[in-house]
Amino acid sequence: MFQELNQSFNTLSKAFKELEPSLAYDELSETIRQQEAEIEEPSFWENNTKAQSILKELNQLKSKKDSIDSLRTLQDDISTYLELIIETNDRSDIDATSKLLKIFETKLSNLETYTLLSGPYDNEDCIFSITAGAGGTDAQDWTDILCRMFCRYFDQTGLSYTIEESSPGDEAGLKSVTITVKGHYAYGFLKTEIGVHRLVRLSPFNANNKRQTSFAAVDVIPSLPEADTQLDIPADDLRIDTYRASGAGGQHVNKTSSAVRITHIPTGTVAQSQSSRSQGANKEAAMAMLKSRLTQQLQAAHKETLDELSGASNEIAWGHQIRSYVFHPYQLVKDHRTDHETSQLQHVLDGDIHPFILAFLRHESESKH
Repeated sequence: MFQELNQSFNTLSKAFKELEPSLAYDELSETIRQQEAEIEEPSFWENNTKAQSILKELNQLKSKKDSIDSLRTLQDDISTYLELIIETNDRSDIDATSKLLKIFETKLSNLETYTLLSGPYDNEDCIFSITAGAGGTDAQDWTDILCRMFCRYFDQTGLSYTIEESSPGDEAGLKSVTITVKGHYAYGFLKTEIGVHRLVRLSPFNANNKRQTSFAAVDVIPSLPEADTQLDIPADDLRIDTYRASGAGGQHVNKTSSAVRITHIPTGTVAQSQSSRSQGANKEAAMAMLKSRLTQQLQAAHKETLDELSGASNEIAWGHQIRSYVFHPYQLVKDHRTDHETSQLQHVLDGDIHPFILAFLRHESESKH
């Protein structure tokens, strides 16, 4: 057992050492020192937008530095435990070392992910949406299952989220859902999920319990900073509709027209929110989403497609899936872009999707070199 633990530790330590140059720890520490000094300047809050941006970046840098420090401390602790095992061969030391190695591996994997995120919007919050595709009621139920899966992932990774709008299915599930997600590198992580997600299972909505294939599409756009969304949109270009919020939300939400839908008439772009009891707050949230979407379109206008920063407009059906989730006749989740797969279907549905995210980021990084 000691040999296995020692070998695992050496492998992880080697991977950590190879990763360290790309972490630029000294440069990171110096940047933190400079920004902390800047915050102490009397003029720091004269430009509130710039100040908020610096504070956000500082928090992200500190989080990254803390992760590196934590790994180094963990590495020393594991080394000490391995020395104790040699001296005592105590079973409790072996169990403790095994647990620490698993934590070390997870933390190292998360840290590696940060080094793979270098896009211009990777560190921004994002607007995350899921839309049911081909498959009828099963597709709407699948959209609901995906919503639960991603919300569990948000919880596990410390990302905060607000369900801005959801449209219930005809019989079950959801036709669509829009979620605002906030936290370190929210867009960077979640952009890997853009595309069609395919479900294969014995349908609970089919009287003959036949195998059914259904689809749902995930789209993610960065929630751009205020400075990037100062669009001057003429009032005549907007159609603002209010309606009663659907689903759970309490007596006030369901009986008053607090939900807001804003349509940009020239482009047909739509944003809506029903997360707040206040119509004014929902209008503000919907307008922020609309501006982010329109800004994204403007910035991508010189490109051939919008696919680089947002989901493709492919049909949400067979032939376009990025990942398959098979319940029957066997259990398997497979990403068709990277060939990463696992038979631990329930773990994935409970939010354990980070291995798929890391595999895609690695694949994307390798394809650029």
